[in-house]
Amino acid sequence: MADKLTFMQMISPPEDISEHGHLIDYLFNYTTTLNIFFFLLVCIGLFGFSFLYAKKRHPKPYYTYGNKKIHILVATIIGIAVFIGIDLNITRMSNNDYIGIFVNWPDETREDVVRVQVLGQQWAWNFRQAGADRVFNTEDDIVTLNDLRVPAGKKVVFQILSKDVIHSLYFPNARRKTDAIPGRITRMWIQFNKPGNYEIACAEMCGTYHYRMAAKLTVYEEDDYNHWLAEAQEIHDAVNDPEDAAIYWGWKWATNGKTNKVGMTK
Repeated sequence: MADKLTFMQMISPPEDISEHGHLIDYLFNYTTTLNIFFFLLVCIGLFGFSFLYAKKRHPKPYYTYGNKKIHILVATIIGIAVFIGIDLNITRMSNNDYIGIFVNWPDETREDVVRVQVLGQQWAWNFRQAGADRVFNTEDDIVTLNDLRVPAGKKVVFQILSKDVIHSLYFPNARRKTDAIPGRITRMWIQFNKPGNYEIACAEMCGTYHYRMAAKLTVYEEDDYNHWLAEAQEIHDAVNDPEDAAIYWGWKWATNGKTNKVGMTK
């Protein structure tokens, strides 16, 4: 019988297995902490002033409309301080992470960069990796359904497309997600660092059976990944059929971090 989870375990986020997931965790925790702090501050003011200025202590009420110069000045100073000290600071941190990390695309021509094409559909995830020729949509491609396998410690670049409606490719253990849009390639890159089995989900309500869009992520040590790659190559070489649209749904790889409009090619 599995051990019963504690309350903290139940509300804790999934384990972060990626190189940069901690940046998203930090921003989330920072924002949440500020929200809780100011929520408590407002509650203290609301209930505190209600207690201090109750009818028993002040039988004769004092009416004010808050339009005196001092009131306007204090409210303006507080508003500016919150905007500069909190809002702009959150924007600065998120922008630095986005520009410095998340759209700082790795060199996709390098052999140590893994490239994966992803096709979302109602209600499954299709994954494609190029074979030995490193060209997509050829007979040596490795195509899997709801089963993504990648090596640990290497950058994995995804190009994502939808076959029907908008989906969202979501890796809870990497804190990353990107929409899959019909007719338009979207992009994302992640470096997974811890071998193991993890979940992939769809983070966009995509129809009646949205809950079925659950795929498996397997992160291997490099030697194990190369062994799986060789075995998968042999299997797919035997079954690839150029006339099978379920296999030949890929597209020409778009390089240099560009997002392209595309139609699936056969």
